[in-house]
Amino acid sequence: MDLAERRRRLARRHRLGPWVAPSVEEAAASVVAFHATDPATVYLSALARMTEPSLGAVDRALHDNRSLVRVLAMRRTLFVVPTPLLATVERSSSVAVAANERRRLAGYLAEAGLDDPAAWLAEAAAEVEAALAEAGDRGLSAREITVRVPQLAARMTIGAGSPNEVTTGATSRVLGVLAAEGRLVRGRTAGGWTTRRYQWHLRHQWLGPDGPPAPMSDGGPSAEDAAAQSASASAELVERWLRAFGPAPFDDLKWWTGWTVRQLKAALAVLDVAEVELEGATVGLAMADDQDPVGAGDGDDQPWVALLPALDATPMGWKERSWYLGDHREPLFDRSGNIGPTVWVDGRIVGGWGQRPGGEIAVELLEDIGAERRSLIDGEAERFAGLVGATRIRPVFPTPLQRKLSS
Repeated sequence: MDLAERRRRLARRHRLGPWVAPSVEEAAASVVAFHATDPATVYLSALARMTEPSLGAVDRALHDNRSLVRVLAMRRTLFVVPTPLLATVERSSSVAVAANERRRLAGYLAEAGLDDPAAWLAEAAAEVEAALAEAGDRGLSAREITVRVPQLAARMTIGAGSPNEVTTGATSRVLGVLAAEGRLVRGRTAGGWTTRRYQWHLRHQWLGPDGPPAPMSDGGPSAEDAAAQSASASAELVERWLRAFGPAPFDDLKWWTGWTVRQLKAALAVLDVAEVELEGATVGLAMADDQDPVGAGDGDDQPWVALLPALDATPMGWKERSWYLGDHREPLFDRSGNIGPTVWVDGRIVGGWGQRPGGEIAVELLEDIGAERRSLIDGEAERFAGLVGATRIRPVFPTPLQRKLSS
């Protein structure tokens, strides 16, 4: 499979260019899940993939219809997933993440001088859940929860002895653990769609009695049943990734999931997977019934462009990115490997973008793409500026080119 075919698949399957989705839910499902570490990414990723894009449609899906939900999952990353996929993501990924987060938090509490971190956590969790139950549908902010559960103000040091050492209260870590365990849900944000100040809710209050059950809830499955559920969920998630991002090398899939080799190989073993030779003498994995080229059909002969936000799920979907990134890594990534806002043309990255203080979307191309495609990019930048309005977008992880364009 050559590069042109992989790029055609990327456009079609990730709902870019002429193949945008009729709903925000379908847009999210096209890339399995939206990245949500930066709250603005969710909205901007959806706007780039919707037939009739609007911030209101994304907000309704997240907070009114609750057809999308935030969850800490693969690679200990916050994602937004279609609600029907929540159980799959939790059983395959969040359970292990939650266990690690609980152990890490217990360690911080022990270092802070607590004799019995497990008992402290159990008591704090019970009081947090009681406070949220009393608050009802309104939920509570982290600050409001701390007022009601004063023990969360306990100070602890994270990263002791490192350049990133910080002393902080326990609130955010405790809420994060409870959310990873499926007991709490992040709801609306205070201050607009670009902020991370969430209202917190009990899971059953937010998702309703018919919502997917938490995999770690009291009275949950036995250890044997939990292992079977995890195996089934892992296989389902791998298949979804392969159909969205494949064919791609094993290392790409391992990086995206953040799983052990053992877990990943077990998931692949129950799927009908084939090996595909990729241009560049590498081998990619694909579902066996998904090897045929999509070819050049309706729309494939049209040039297309897209402006994708920082941490968008498409460029963050693979570990090996040269086939769509080229040699543009240095200006577009920060030192930790987080990608900034990117400009795409016909299935590859050709530049980056940022927002001026006055709201204008500024674009810088890193290669010559011709007048026709430059005109399309200018039109897309103008469209994006109209969609975000007066909101100022400040990526959580600034990159060199984004800093330059936003100054």
